[in-house]
Amino acid sequence: MALRPFSKGLGAAVPDFPKGDNLGRLTATINYRSAPRMDDYAQLSKKAFEDEVVNIVHETVSASPFVSFPHNQRWFETPDGFLYAGYVQPVKNLSNQALKAIPAGQSGFWAEVTVPYVDLTLDNPPARMGWTKDLLDAGLSPRLYYSQVAWVDQIKAGDNGKALYRFNENGGRQGSDTGGNSGDLFWMDGSGMRPLTADDLSPIHPDVDPKAKKVVVDTTYQTLTCLEGNTEVYFCRCSTGARFDASGTAVDNWTTVDGDYKTQWKTVSIHMSGGTTGAGYDTPAVSWTNFFDSQKGMAIHAAFWHNMFGELVSHGCVNVKPEDAKWIFRWTSPHISLDKADLRQIPDGTLVTIKERKY
Repeated sequence: MALRPFSKGLGAAVPDFPKGDNLGRLTATINYRSAPRMDDYAQLSKKAFEDEVVNIVHETVSASPFVSFPHNQRWFETPDGFLYAGYVQPVKNLSNQALKAIPAGQSGFWAEVTVPYVDLTLDNPPARMGWTKDLLDAGLSPRLYYSQVAWVDQIKAGDNGKALYRFNENGGRQGSDTGGNSGDLFWMDGSGMRPLTADDLSPIHPDVDPKAKKVVVDTTYQTLTCLEGNTEVYFCRCSTGARFDASGTAVDNWTTVDGDYKTQWKTVSIHMSGGTTGAGYDTPAVSWTNFFDSQKGMAIHAAFWHNMFGELVSHGCVNVKPEDAKWIFRWTSPHISLDKADLRQIPDGTLVTIKERKY
């Protein structure tokens, strides 16, 4: 705990992160290696700690297969040694000129984290959500991470003169729709957040017949393909439901269930916790989410908490990189705008096929 970076104070300023075009944030504490391999003799004594931000020199393929994750053999070389890429989120460090006030006529705005992370200060203690309470009880700062999208409903000046944004998960929605949390509100440094624009949600290939669009998820090869008719227009790696838990015990309650579905609910950002497809997760501001079976909690969405794409590590959803999730969100039907960033009970959304390839 003492080694995890932590900034105290109301709306703590964004830390002085490393400079560089290729940065990575550690999603777990792991050892550096002298070569891209997990052999004990290649292990260095130096550790890279969770949430530490490092410069990535280049990406390489393992010199010796990592049997725990056979389909993800990528490693990042850093100035201090090699790190297994599955535990490193690629990030940017892009500071913004924060707004001084909510734009006229608006109740708030959606904003994306553009730095490795921003620290959050609870505005209305005591904490209500498990993820907030657990971190505060451990003396750690709640955070939002690169690529997460949050609703900002207030702006004020901090003690250091910086503009502070208030994060409200239940904001930005219509009527009784909520963001899924129990009412925690947070202040954060606005310089780490970029307000979304209409271009961020502009539809991709809107001239194509929506009925010709189809998403195919292959749970054997852990790939996702977007088709227009028989033409592939997008391809990425994904992570579907895990078949083993952390101790290696086989599990079946996290399965991403085969079948043909349709997009039922699209939301720019939502809090996810529990769910019938698994348990033990409590995650705010999950961005670019396409639910295709809301009863089972199955959705295609961005994942910032790992870089294991190609491996089965989710709790039933289809995890993809944030940039992939955003493209898929904009491409699938119907179109979602900033004015209506959470659309439910979609009558005829894009077809989503989940299939396991048999041999």
